[in-house]
Amino acid sequence: MRLIARAVMALTLLLCCGSDGAMAQQKTPVPAPAAAQPSLPVTLEQALYLIRSTLLTLNDANRTGNYTVLRDLAAPDFQARNTAADLGLNFLDLRRRNFDLYGAALLAPQFSDAPALDQQGMLRLAGYIPTRPRQIQFDLTFQTVAGQWRLFAIGIATPEAASSQPQAQATPAKPAVPAQRKAP
Repeated sequence: MRLIARAVMALTLLLCCGSDGAMAQQKTPVPAPAAAQPSLPVTLEQALYLIRSTLLTLNDANRTGNYTVLRDLAAPDFQARNTAADLGLNFLDLRRRNFDLYGAALLAPQFSDAPALDQQGMLRLAGYIPTRPRQIQFDLTFQTVAGQWRLFAIGIATPEAASSQPQAQATPAKPAVPAQRKAP
């Protein structure tokens, strides 16, 4: 019985080694990244995760009126500066308008600046989510705490989305005339 078990193990080992050798020979060398490309502090996937998770946590807080989870997931410095009640007041307008931030889950963010570290080593992610009729502009700063990026600062705006028509096609019917003030 032992002899059969050893033979099976030897055969398995031989097959594994043989297939690894074949695989190694078939691999093509991966080209080195171009030296001209700047190194990002996080991968684009990590940046996407940070943006989406932050905006969706804020959305849940707005829907429930409970900002404790948003606060508790943030960096200690953020927690020291903001109570859950403070966050409720800061995002009162979004909550009153029932503004839905779930577009962050579906659409890719557009960066206004590449993800970068500031002088204090904090990660800044800024840009917008191309939702309509209003887009979601974000300016997020993250601090590393125990090896994880945690929210340090958050700025959200919801301006009207830009028109999808190019400017050259939209010509006014008549030229605009500046308004004149009537003399009293």
